[in-house]
Amino acid sequence: MRSIRPSFTARRGGNARRRTSPVLAAVALASALALTATACDSGNAEAGGEASSSAPSEGDGKITIPDNLRDRLKEHGIDIDKWKNGEWKNWDKDDWLREADEYINPIIEGLWNPDRMRKAEDPDNAVDDSDLSGDQGVTDPTPEPVDAKAVSPTYHDSVPEAGKVFFDSPEGSMVCSATVVQDPANPGKSNLVWTAGHCVHAGKNGGWYRNIAFVPSYNNEGRTAAELQNATREEAAPYGVWWGDWAQTSDQWIEQGGATGGDGASYDFAVIHVTPEEGGDGKSLEETVGSALPVDFKAPAVPQVQSITATGYPAAAPFDGQLMYQCQDKPGRLSISAPDPTMYRIGCTMTAGSSGGGWVATGSDGQPALVSNTSIGPATAGWLAGPRLGDAAKGVYDSVSQKFAGQ
Repeated sequence: MRSIRPSFTARRGGNARRRTSPVLAAVALASALALTATACDSGNAEAGGEASSSAPSEGDGKITIPDNLRDRLKEHGIDIDKWKNGEWKNWDKDDWLREADEYINPIIEGLWNPDRMRKAEDPDNAVDDSDLSGDQGVTDPTPEPVDAKAVSPTYHDSVPEAGKVFFDSPEGSMVCSATVVQDPANPGKSNLVWTAGHCVHAGKNGGWYRNIAFVPSYNNEGRTAAELQNATREEAAPYGVWWGDWAQTSDQWIEQGGATGGDGASYDFAVIHVTPEEGGDGKSLEETVGSALPVDFKAPAVPQVQSITATGYPAAAPFDGQLMYQCQDKPGRLSISAPDPTMYRIGCTMTAGSSGGGWVATGSDGQPALVSNTSIGPATAGWLAGPRLGDAAKGVYDSVSQKFAGQ
């Protein structure tokens, strides 16, 4: 299977499912690759690992972070005062930020320029579908492929909540898709972004990614890759670049997640709290883009869902990552592991780079709501699968919302 997870500059080989990887990006919007133990101070065993916030800069240009975290980072050989000057490029395993509460993401102005964003590539972590033969639980027949349809520009007119997440990994700059979602603690003023867990954390064999950032309505006018070569930053990112100052994924993804094979896919979701790179005009992300989707953690059972629409920026061939696409299909069920929640699965030809993109359906209240996100797909494309959002996902969501309540 193909993992719809972040795509890497260098393609990886392998015999496992390929996640709809975040595609390698030319714009550096994500930060920190340390994946490890469950979060400290999580409060809820299912709430997911917390990542410590990247604090804003003070007048002297230094990053303000708690002294205890500063000391822990120095134990890893990391001087936070040197981070923004390029030390983040050091991916020595001994220096990885691996603990859940060691996530930092200081804003590095201008890092994600149009060229970095445009050059994002996809990861090639593919496997054939035969590795599903041992799956237990309920799995419906493989759906027929549904051709991804290009979204007509401007993207903001039809899908204002959608965008791209950029980040850096040891393999290079990468990219995923993501969605602006509502914040119950800050109604009408959300700064929350929903994406896949593998777009912020590498899982059981890695850590937090670095320089994580979100660009709503990336390439809003639908310019070609050739046209984007001379694009200004405002043309590539018309609603700004928003840096993650907190990221949280599930404990299950941190402990079980893998780049291939579908490990941890049932819990492959994450919430990022963002702040504008340049301070902005005081408006929240939701106010800036004019919309945010509710998240439905009690969506109907798979057989009762008539249609799901998945949105993303696929980057693996035949796509190039610059344009927004959608697939619409009636979902089926996919069980990767019997003890884990059964996933949604739809026919769709989107490829790597679409990972993390939102899946929208009619929610339990009869209104459109986010019910999943792209996680995995087969090496040959044709279908995508995403986690069904339940208690674990709600725990991650509520934790991030409450952390920034009133802010």
